[in-house]
Amino acid sequence: MGQRVLVVEDEEDIAFPLVRTLEREGYEVEWVDSGQKALDSLKALPASLMILDLGLPDFDGLEVCRRARDSGYEGAIMIVTARAGELDRVVGLDYGADDYLSKPFGLAELQARVRALLRRTTGAGPAAPESSDGLRIDVESRRVWSGQAEVNLTGKEFDLLAILLADRDKVVSRERLMAEVWDEHWFGSTKTLDVTLGRLRHKLEDVGVKERIVAVRGVGFRLEGDPAHA
Repeated sequence: MGQRVLVVEDEEDIAFPLVRTLEREGYEVEWVDSGQKALDSLKALPASLMILDLGLPDFDGLEVCRRARDSGYEGAIMIVTARAGELDRVVGLDYGADDYLSKPFGLAELQARVRALLRRTTGAGPAAPESSDGLRIDVESRRVWSGQAEVNLTGKEFDLLAILLADRDKVVSRERLMAEVWDEHWFGSTKTLDVTLGRLRHKLEDVGVKERIVAVRGVGFRLEGDPAHA
């Protein structure tokens, strides 16, 4: 059985072509037309990817995104919306979305985005080392621990941490992070990187990780160890 995709869209004339296209690609697709149905579906059977419209009849898609992340959903979230402003993009990503596609869009672009997003959020890569502060990352299972506590990350948060940890104490450029975590289909603001790294910082701090993500002005970012042991 293929990867499961949840389409959350209240307009049938938009939803049906999406569903047909994704099914032809080999995905198992479920379509729901409201935010509450989406949350109920994720609770019953988590999806690899949720394609989420913002203009839903019961409550805003951003609220669906926030509630899904707060409830522990770790799959990918792609927002599709007519709201094309940079602020809306940043707000959506700050709520836990992984990608943002503006309406109207072509089905070929959607297919490419879905494939790229699922590669990043479910694919395997080279293992990153365990740090001296007990931060451990398993790239194959895409799980992170600090001591005995697991850190729940979104797809892009995980990818950023894997890159920074693999090059611990070295500066990783903004350009490299954007190229490796996002892809050639991303045309949004690089503020997306800052928003995602901000969420990652807070999650690591919340579980007591001693390492810090430090911004190197005009260059990029570096994962540093506990300054008390420097």
